[in-house]
Amino acid sequence: MAEALLDQLLPALRSPLGALAFVPLYALWVTLLLPGVWASMLAGALYGPWWGSAVVFVGACLGAEAAFLLGRGWLRQWARRRLAAVPRLLAIEQAVSREGLRLVLLTRLSPAFPFSLLNLAYGLSEVSLRDYSIGLIGILPGTILFCGLGALAGDVARFGEVLSGQADATTWTLRLVGVLATVGSVWLVGRAARQALGADSDA
Repeated sequence: MAEALLDQLLPALRSPLGALAFVPLYALWVTLLLPGVWASMLAGALYGPWWGSAVVFVGACLGAEAAFLLGRGWLRQWARRRLAAVPRLLAIEQAVSREGLRLVLLTRLSPAFPFSLLNLAYGLSEVSLRDYSIGLIGILPGTILFCGLGALAGDVARFGEVLSGQADATTWTLRLVGVLATVGSVWLVGRAARQALGADSDA
């Protein structure tokens, strides 16, 4: 039954209206502090790496803003208890008042910090909504990476077509190279961000 429902849902999501509906669904996913990796890969499989990245970025920003505002307001005490088990995020909360936008960007670029919980940590901090919002630009490399992986996975599911000559193997190869290049870029950016954060903590 679940498989039949999925078969009906996926074609609807592939439509332009489905893409519009995916944005608030992704935002809700992020607001509920659920991991966005699989949802990002699904967007890549449904819409391709670039349109999928655009859909995910908008949805992630909306969800992140909602989680930030909830952490700063109604859920402040709950958020503080939730983050008590993650000392490094509490340290980020304390440091962000000094570093502001720079620290927001670095932590967004580094894969060492969970996206959803980081939204709560910044809600508890003194960072301005403006700096927090601008810092969301830092999620773009990871967004493109996971959407690219999702798009590639969609091609892998049809790999037999490539082997039998029914699909364009050159296009498939170029997508694979593009994903590998993106992985390398994200790794380099993440390493630079971790080094910068390490230098800040030693200072």
